[in-house]
Amino acid sequence: MSLSPTSDSPVPSVTTSVYNAETNLQPFFILHKSLPQKRPAGSAKTRRRIDLSHASPTSKENSDALQAEERDGHLHQRVPVEAFETAWLRIESRIKDRLKHINGDLFDEICRWIDRSFNTIKLSGTYKISEVIRPYPIVTDGINDQIFTALILTKNAEFVDDLLAFQELGVHLKSHGFHVANLSSAEFCMKDGVGRCLRSLLRQLVAVAIEAPDIAILAAWYIKAENYAKPVVLIIDDMERCNGSVLAEFIALLSEWVVKIPIILLMGVATTVDAPAKLLPSNALQQLRAFKFTMGSPSEKLDAIIEDVLVKESIGFNIGYGVASFLKNYFLKHDGTITSFIRAIKIACVKHFFLEPISFLGNGMLEEDDQDLLKEKCEALPDELLRHAFALPSCQREEDVGKTRDDLAHGLSKLKSSQEKWVSVVMCLYEVAKHQKLRLLDIFCEALNPESTCGRSLNPLPRRGNHATKVSSTKNRIFEKESSHPTTGRFIMQAVQKVRDLPLISLSKVLKIWRKQTEKMTEVNLKVKELQSMVTDDSKCIKPQIASNQGKSTRQSHPNLEITSSANEIAAALLESMIRDYLIPAECMPFHEIICFKHVYLLQSALIGDPRRTVQADLLKSQIYLHCSCCCKAGSALLPTMHDTSIMYHLAQEQGDLINLHNWYQSFKGIILRSGSKGKQKAAQSPVSRKRKASSAPLDISEASIQARFCRAVTELQITGLLRLPSKRRPDFVQRVAFGL
Repeated sequence: MSLSPTSDSPVPSVTTSVYNAETNLQPFFILHKSLPQKRPAGSAKTRRRIDLSHASPTSKENSDALQAEERDGHLHQRVPVEAFETAWLRIESRIKDRLKHINGDLFDEICRWIDRSFNTIKLSGTYKISEVIRPYPIVTDGINDQIFTALILTKNAEFVDDLLAFQELGVHLKSHGFHVANLSSAEFCMKDGVGRCLRSLLRQLVAVAIEAPDIAILAAWYIKAENYAKPVVLIIDDMERCNGSVLAEFIALLSEWVVKIPIILLMGVATTVDAPAKLLPSNALQQLRAFKFTMGSPSEKLDAIIEDVLVKESIGFNIGYGVASFLKNYFLKHDGTITSFIRAIKIACVKHFFLEPISFLGNGMLEEDDQDLLKEKCEALPDELLRHAFALPSCQREEDVGKTRDDLAHGLSKLKSSQEKWVSVVMCLYEVAKHQKLRLLDIFCEALNPESTCGRSLNPLPRRGNHATKVSSTKNRIFEKESSHPTTGRFIMQAVQKVRDLPLISLSKVLKIWRKQTEKMTEVNLKVKELQSMVTDDSKCIKPQIASNQGKSTRQSHPNLEITSSANEIAAALLESMIRDYLIPAECMPFHEIICFKHVYLLQSALIGDPRRTVQADLLKSQIYLHCSCCCKAGSALLPTMHDTSIMYHLAQEQGDLINLHNWYQSFKGIILRSGSKGKQKAAQSPVSRKRKASSAPLDISEASIQARFCRAVTELQITGLLRLPSKRRPDFVQRVAFGL
């Protein structure tokens, strides 16, 4: 006989809770029942519920207002997502294109070397078709058994960057028609031997999976007409991570079949070119005909990414000086991988678009003809976001900033113009810094510093001798006023000083780049053109004078050095004036918060992290992350609808080093049972509840269910490392492991 649903027996509750505990495999998501869904407007119960909640008589207007509020909420959530996706799609495409361009020259060189090696293998000997189709290798001399091998030096790049580079290399070689197989260093392990390498090789080339792999299968596949015209290229991403004996055995096997299967090896080497000699025995080394290739260093790749992502096209999203300094130290001291740097930029981009409500306006600034689009966005901006824009800290310190939408559009246009000039000056500095082997990362960080370039308390730079006072008045007309020296960091100072030391030919090349970089700065561009013509005229005069003064003393030929020095001094003065007038970081401009991410702590916690602190903070604010409306309204008060583990951790905060399990359980039980008592009080007070059925009243929570929930919450806190379970010495106490935040 089945029990009645209205029976007072606690058995159904126990059965239900036990069943849920056994079938629910998500221990960190024990949530209360969701709030009742809204019924259609025509339902009588819905109208009665609205009347009891003191709603206005016009229920249709309330419903429309509620729907409009929900639409606005979805819109506010969708706009940051779309803005981030748009910005990151552009950033990611630039990163991929730049890295592909950096490795493109090396990949093309490797392709040409593979073609030459393949032709050499084909010309080394011709064999009858009956010999080629035999299921065993052809016996030849030792020279023909050698495998053409490319040792690709990665300049100590981390393994994760090597993986990406060799994957791109494989795609590049496949586009040229080669048969390519990428073999991981993990496949050359002692446990599986050569068999695992052969299985991977056959799976990628022959597209078959064989339990007992045989290289003769690869030979039978290669002699087909459609496969015979191109070599087989095997790429091993990191040779030094391979097991030496397994790799030597694999090389010996390939050397026996190299005539029938023209195999070419590409092996990554992370340290030095003599790494194969340390790993492989002498007989394996004799079977390799090695050639050396070198990839770009991580520093070169990092500078290229910064140039394309954070400098040249930095209008829509940028980082502040503090974030840039942190990323620089993080790259140099902690990780040092391009992959980690790209991940950090992505995290900063995500946090920027989700933390700043009007950051989506920055995407409109990326387009060249964006004035109309920018004005339209500012016109459509809600009043709340408009007030937020003028409440930004950068606007508070500017007294002449207006409060209208036109003022916002004008401020963003001014910010864009300032950033374009800042980019031009940074690229001019970097062009000079290349001659001194300075990195763009150093120049970039110093150019972002608002304290060094906004203060205008200028520090003098050292000059060479008294050549600056001997510049002719004709050449001085390039500048309308005396140049003063900006307060800059030491790397920018070194770049300015390097201009004074450049040879005339190098200075001419630098000015050619400056002319291109300053196209949007009309006044500076004219000065660069005039200086460029002056350097050209001086170089024509110097060459015949040097030829005629070969037998004279240094004092007699000093005027030639003076002409060259004066040109360098004018170029240095021009660069100093550009730094003083146009190297204005975004953090010195109003509305820079729209495009500039400055929260160093958020990025640091996301990259380096503090897991235990994060877990504690999440447990104390679980209702926010779970989007529980009823729990959020309660503030710091504990409610029975909160997450069980969160309730337990709140209660643990009131205890010391040791927590008494009995007292802890009683406190937890008291909070859980509040729901039943409150439900009974509301049922006694509400006149509507008398008309409802008795089955709609909340069922009493059983003791067994509370104990099960308590045990689960304690276990979760133990798993997260916040407390230690009872010991034999003190079975009634648990010990707290973490204290405070």
